Amino acid sequence: MKLSDGYRTQVGEKLPRILQPGKLGLLKCFVDKSVKDLLLKPQSIFDQQEHLQSAIEWLKLAHDLSPNDGVSWGYSLKGSWRDSYRETSGYIADTFFDIAKYNQDEDAFRRAIAISKWLVGVQNEDGSISNPRYTKGGIVFDTGQVLQGLIRAYEETQDKQFLDGAIAAGDWLVKVADDAGKWTKNTHYGIPHVYNTRVAWPLLKLNSISPHPERERVARANLDWAISQQKNGWFEQNAFRSGEAPFTHNIAYAIRGLLEAGYLLNEDKYINAAISGAIALIPHVESDGFIPGQFDANGKPENSYCCLTGNCQLAIIWLKLFGQTKEEKYYQSANLALRYVMSCQDIKTEDFNIRGGIKGSQPIWGNYTRLSYPNWATKFFIDGLILLARTKP
Repeated sequence: MKLSDGYRTQVGEKLPRILQPGKLGLLKCFVDKSVKDLLLKPQSIFDQQEHLQSAIEWLKLAHDLSPNDGVSWGYSLKGSWRDSYRETSGYIADTFFDIAKYNQDEDAFRRAIAISKWLVGVQNEDGSISNPRYTKGGIVFDTGQVLQGLIRAYEETQDKQFLDGAIAAGDWLVKVADDAGKWTKNTHYGIPHVYNTRVAWPLLKLNSISPHPERERVARANLDWAISQQKNGWFEQNAFRSGEAPFTHNIAYAIRGLLEAGYLLNEDKYINAAISGAIALIPHVESDGFIPGQFDANGKPENSYCCLTGNCQLAIIWLKLFGQTKEEKYYQSANLALRYVMSCQDIKTEDFNIRGGIKGSQPIWGNYTRLSYPNWATKFFIDGLILLARTKP
């Protein structure tokens, strides 16, 4: 067991209960969280650094409780801790590198390296990344997120195994694109997704390290297609399943991919598309930071719950745009969105399974990862709070 020092001290004899809380433990947690979300308003917000540190400890626990060096998918009230999740472990390695720098945290750096080595080890022979829960074949989005982590690992260490893994992943992404360069197969549910702009971004990052014209061609093809699906800031074909309204999680993926790709290419058309998407969401930020969890392609809210992951991701985008433009609306929206997530984060509970973690939805039975604490919600929360701390209004 690779428990961090903080949790070794706090958990002690409680470790077996954390690993296997049992049906009664899960039922009690479900009832407690459901009643709290139903009857009570979100809790008071404490010191921002306290919220951040609690989230970091939870993410380390998710790494500790994985059976390997990946990061557990997260904690589910329907079945306790789940197995490691390759896709999000990729960009969580990126976050652990950021934590290492922000907190001078050598443990976080070691974790980032361990995760990255594990990811190289689970790559398919063709360089792709699969999700063993569903398929042995490579998945475009999952491969792109692992590509991001491997690139960062190479940048931090100059270890060739990470570059080799990144190149193999990038080559596969180029190979499976259609004749026009778009990703229309090897995708979730076998349909194209606008949010694969977040795959184009690391593919362009790889191209800046190891140039090849096909990498840029494929990345641009998917970015251009994404723009063709945008109207008044909102996107068609951006949900996981055809015909559904995308979560703010998906929407933020699409906007972030366009923004970061635009920065890398110095292309205004991609940056402007990202800005259009980011601005379209600002009127939907309520005074307490609540943002509806899903929007249709015309910008109509579809539900009355909040996708907390999307809140964090949108805050990151708004903070980046504030850094570029100094327009106050971006900072205010980001700050509100993150404060709402802080108000939904329980950092005082004695249940270490959920202490510091971020729910998929508020209330917890909302449509996005219902009754669960997915690892990437906490990852993006950490990213957002670190960026907020570094941003001067």
